[in-house]
Amino acid sequence: MKRFGLATLAAIAMMQTVNAQNAAVQRGDYLVNTILTCGNCHTPKGPSGDIAERAFSGGLEFDEPPFKVTAPNITPDPGTGIGKWSNADIKKLLLTGVRPNGVQIAAVMPTGFYNILTPRDLDAIVAYLRTLKPIKNTVPDPIYKIALKPQIFPGAEKPIAASALNDKVKKGFYLATIGHCMECHTPLGPRGRDFVGELGKSGFELKGPWGVSVARNITTSKTKGIGAWSDDEIKRAITQGISRDGSKLKPPMGYHYYAKMTASDLDAIVAYLRTVPAKD
Repeated sequence: MKRFGLATLAAIAMMQTVNAQNAAVQRGDYLVNTILTCGNCHTPKGPSGDIAERAFSGGLEFDEPPFKVTAPNITPDPGTGIGKWSNADIKKLLLTGVRPNGVQIAAVMPTGFYNILTPRDLDAIVAYLRTLKPIKNTVPDPIYKIALKPQIFPGAEKPIAASALNDKVKKGFYLATIGHCMECHTPLGPRGRDFVGELGKSGFELKGPWGVSVARNITTSKTKGIGAWSDDEIKRAITQGISRDGSKLKPPMGYHYYAKMTASDLDAIVAYLRTVPAKD
């Protein structure tokens, strides 16, 4: 039987740790730059879209009745970003919307969708954020007019079991949830969004440099929703921003992020959307 010295065992253990860390970073890179679309808010925009050299250094401004905030710098810059935050600080923000100083951030950050994250994916997101290029960029201080806690999305109250992701529909629900799809595609009422009675019904207006766009109905309704669409038509809308009739869909949906998703993940999302009750 082959015997190894302590130095060899230590080297093997170190290599395994490095490989695991690399795998985590790769997974985090995939999630952050596809379904989570973090750069869609946190990266500044120019005439042609994202300004790549300033990625994640602070982006869109949201001026709503309860708050006026700018998506903050999430690069590892120690002065203006999250370089001084611990891993636990980052996870707490993602899961609860509470900053290290105890301040509850604006509900525009979809933390109510993230408790479903598997521990593996949560760790991967943090690992990837640690690898970003530090960029010094101060964004305006937020103005909070009303303290609002995040609205937890039904089914996202706790981490999903890793084994559940072997089921295509459950995997699609997981991806659509961490992608906070129903945040925009469910109408906003005075008491928040009715994720039970009006899930995916649309009607929510989104204002920005693109003008005004209205998130469409993505239920299985064959007249108002996407029930009559083919799988390929749904995927084309998600990844290319092209509607069933060939017309161009407006931002802020992150089409160019979704275009980098794997075929199996897109299939899973479509499979889940096929289960959303029809709403006219």
